[in-house]
Amino acid sequence: MPLGIKPVVDFAFKKIFGSPENTAALIGLLNATLALKHPVVSVEILNPFNYQEFQEQKLVVLDVRCRDDRGRYFNVEMQASSVVGLLSRLVYYVCDLYTDQMRLGDHYQFLNSAISICFSNKIVFTDTDQAHHAFQTIESTSGRVLENAVGIHLVEMPKYNLSAETISSASKLEQWIFLLTRAQDYDAENLRSLLPGIEFKEAIEVIEVISYKSEDKQMYDQREKAQRDYEWAIASARQEGHQEGRLEGREEGREEGREEGRQVGREEGRQEGREAGREEGELVGKVLVLQELLGIPQSNRDELLATGRDGLQKMVSDLQSRLRNRNA
Repeated sequence: MPLGIKPVVDFAFKKIFGSPENTAALIGLLNATLALKHPVVSVEILNPFNYQEFQEQKLVVLDVRCRDDRGRYFNVEMQASSVVGLLSRLVYYVCDLYTDQMRLGDHYQFLNSAISICFSNKIVFTDTDQAHHAFQTIESTSGRVLENAVGIHLVEMPKYNLSAETISSASKLEQWIFLLTRAQDYDAENLRSLLPGIEFKEAIEVIEVISYKSEDKQMYDQREKAQRDYEWAIASARQEGHQEGRLEGREEGREEGREEGRQVGREEGRQEGREAGREEGELVGKVLVLQELLGIPQSNRDELLATGRDGLQKMVSDLQSRLRNRNA
């Protein structure tokens, strides 16, 4: 019987990779993704899994922060929903992970590298088939890389074309993507035969425990529903934003077209107005959803539209940061 547990759901992801007793799984995932010159041997999980964070929080809690035997810091997260502002957020948090090492009296030369890894269940870069993106601090002319600095790995999981028939000969990273995206379709015995190795064995055991342990399964179902509701809310806001944007865009286009006084001006004005209005309308929808999820009073739509695109983008960013901080 298939396990029916999706590792991309926050409860499952955090229990698999954030449990101190299961560090082999986390070490395997880190080494498969980063291919470091000096592989990770051991890790200390800095924000270990606990039930309370899932009982008290309404939103996803998907990151695992750890430090390895060489003093390097890592943050591993599963991004299962919207990717708005994702890249900026990854930069912000990896810099925060880097600077958090400093304590009173410390010296800069003792800072270790900080690397953020994001597994995205949505496509981020639509203009390329490349699935694994590695960003680091590099000099543009010589290609010299700053050591002990910051780095970001973004893995777009939907871009992988994985098959059970060939997964045994695939790369370790591809095998992990297979587990993260397909574990729910197989029973534990089949998964173990497809993915041998102690790191996968530990991960599969955790998934198996979640599937039959009533407390874990109940929490998993609750979290999966919360994640699904969040996706629905974002999709609804996006649709509503498109509708508002089209209406606003038509009006702005007419105004600009009348001012130009020519057919070409009208058409260009309508197009620009539609685009600007659609973007602002979508941002308004996101602000309202984020405010609702935070449990704070919702702003007036007309007042939000009057804020302008830059102001709305800042509001979305600030509200997302508040959500993230509340879940940390």
